[in-house]
Amino acid sequence: MPPTKVKSAEATISARRQHKADAKAAVAPHPPAKLRPLTRIQREKQDIILEAALEVFSVHGFRGSTIDQIAEVAGMSKPNLLYYFPRKEEIHRRLMSELLVTWLAPLREMDADGDPFPEIRSYIRRKLEMARDFPRESRLFANEMLQGAPRIIEMIEIDLRNLVDEKAKVLTGWMDQGKIARTDPYHLIFSIWATTQHYADFDVQVRAVLGPARGGEGRFEDAARYLEQLFLFGLTPRPR
Repeated sequence: MPPTKVKSAEATISARRQHKADAKAAVAPHPPAKLRPLTRIQREKQDIILEAALEVFSVHGFRGSTIDQIAEVAGMSKPNLLYYFPRKEEIHRRLMSELLVTWLAPLREMDADGDPFPEIRSYIRRKLEMARDFPRESRLFANEMLQGAPRIIEMIEIDLRNLVDEKAKVLTGWMDQGKIARTDPYHLIFSIWATTQHYADFDVQVRAVLGPARGGEGRFEDAARYLEQLFLFGLTPRPR
């Protein structure tokens, strides 16, 4: 692998590791399992495999990806890879589990005691930042949803549903206090998901339509301003 690609891959792994750590810090920790801790080299090997798997899965989907493809992108032999992850399903599940932790962190941070407009604005901004910084993760998640979420349905029905229920109550509380206009809190959350993740899942289309003048990095700031105006104007209480 050329030095520039190695450096880029290392930077990406480091960014994913830091973002994952930040996301996990926002979640109440579970009691630690009594397992032998991994060595530094083992953690590094696993990170390399997961980074390679993310690249392969996000392009080919779960069904179209193979252990051989992941091993090739990871730059290691198939037996070496299988030492760390004996089955493709284990790699995919580990990626999806970590992805959900990262994906849900911005929603977890919505504070019921905060001012609703800054809280919702922050949520929109963070979701767009994730669309900008983690497009492969977004495609991986979209591929799984399109297949009916067969490998993560329990995570969605339990972890995701519980969190959305919790934040729907927060939004409803703000509505009851007259701080934001009354609307369906679930569909409000769905709408924010749909509009922000569009900029990851359909990035090629967005850049092609905007063209060179408007399709650069500034497109995310333009999108943030527009979505803030769209949602916050719609949520502003109207005098009766």
